[in-house]
Amino acid sequence: MDVLDRLSERYGPRIEEALARYLSRDAADDFRDAVLYQISTGGKRLRPILTLAVAEAVSGNYERALPAAAIVELIHNYSLIYDDIIDRGEVRRNKPTTRAAFGDYAAILVGIWYREAIEEAVLDTPKPLDFAREVAKVIRAIDEGERLDILFELAGRSDPYFVKARRPSVTLDDYIKMVGLKTGALIAASSKWGAMSVADDRSLIDAAWDFGMNAGIAFQIVDDVLDIFGDPRKFGKEIGKDIKEHKRGNAVILLGLEELDEKARGELMSILSKPAVSDDDARRGVRILEGTNARERALALADRYRERALASLSKMPHSRDLEELAAFIVQRQF
Repeated sequence: MDVLDRLSERYGPRIEEALARYLSRDAADDFRDAVLYQISTGGKRLRPILTLAVAEAVSGNYERALPAAAIVELIHNYSLIYDDIIDRGEVRRNKPTTRAAFGDYAAILVGIWYREAIEEAVLDTPKPLDFAREVAKVIRAIDEGERLDILFELAGRSDPYFVKARRPSVTLDDYIKMVGLKTGALIAASSKWGAMSVADDRSLIDAAWDFGMNAGIAFQIVDDVLDIFGDPRKFGKEIGKDIKEHKRGNAVILLGLEELDEKARGELMSILSKPAVSDDDARRGVRILEGTNARERALALADRYRERALASLSKMPHSRDLEELAAFIVQRQF
């Protein structure tokens, strides 16, 4: 049993209960299935588990952090609903996405429902005003990260803003900034809000944020590796999806482009620039990247961020669970 399974046994039922409670409130009978669908598709629940693990490490008790745990998972799924609308996603967690199951218009309404459920959970936190400010800051960060991710794409968007503002080049620093916003900010919040729910020590709360941010960046880098080289049966997503979505904001693609010779680089850029990337194109893109050291370099980069996360734990009450979570993030296969 890995650390996530073990902590899921401890915290999972309380997390699921809180999510269902906030989402079901005032939902019409013929809308409830659509509202609950996104969370019913599963997911690792890494973020709320992290919230409760930090709270327990800091105070010995996680009960006061349950609203915060619900908030981070609701924000996560709220962002996935809109991410799938933006990217026209059909499959997530080996199941149809909310938009595929119910349509884009219904998915938009479900997303709004999640946003209001988040607001109600904020009212149940120990510090509602502080949490309201935190939630606004983190949702804006995720939104900005999504904006940058789209700007890093090479093709596939017809919206005037994104066509005009598309970035001509993307550096590793650009990538780290983007993933720190799109993925890191919410995992950082998951950790920080666990501490905020049970403590007032600013240095401890800041250390919890740093731990989550570095762990979150590591998480996204590993996600990028799995997108290109993962086992779809374990990963629960289509392999090569980022190639189909014309992304340069993927660590493997970005590092691979640095290594390729002129001919191979031109071929990969040509695939990424196609208005529509076919399955065969995506498989060819993966084969090109297999000829580089991008996978190993990306995993080494993820491990450096894991080490930074562990360094932040020295400023927090010691927790073996948090160390194991940081290790799981880098070693996971799904």
